[in-house]
Amino acid sequence: QMQLVESGGGLVQPGGSLRLSCAASGRTFSRFVMGWFRQAPGLEREFVAAVSWSGGRTSYADSVKGRFTISRDNAKSTIYLQMNSLKSEDTAVYYCAARATMVVVTTAREYDNWGQGTQVTVSS
Repeated sequence: QMQLVESGGGLVQPGGSLRLSCAASGRTFSRFVMGWFRQAPGLEREFVAAVSWSGGRTSYADSVKGRFTISRDNAKSTIYLQMNSLKSEDTAVYYCAARATMVVVTTAREYDNWGQGTQVTVSS
C-alpha cells in the first residue's frame, strides 16, 4: 500500500493560481501512475489529470486543459498540480491517487491508493 498526503489547497480568487502537492511513501514511487481527481459537494469524484511513470505522458480532463499542469519529481516521490486561471467551478476537494500500472488510467475505479484530499475554494 502506498501512503499519499496532499497539500497546497486553500482559498483563491477567480483567475488566481494554486499549486497542489502530493507526497508519496511506502512503495516504489517511480513504478506508479499518479492522478489527481476532485469531488464537489453532491457530485461524483471526477478525473482531473494523470501522469506516467517518467512524467513523459500526461492526460487531462477537457475542463482543465490549458489551465492545469500535472508533473512529478521521482527523486522526491512527489507529484504536483499547477492550477492557473481558476474558476468557481474548480471548487472541490482534490485527491491524489496512485496505481501500479504502465497505462495512464483516467477513471477513479482503476486507482487503488488514495490520499485524504485537500480543499480548493475559488471565490471572490
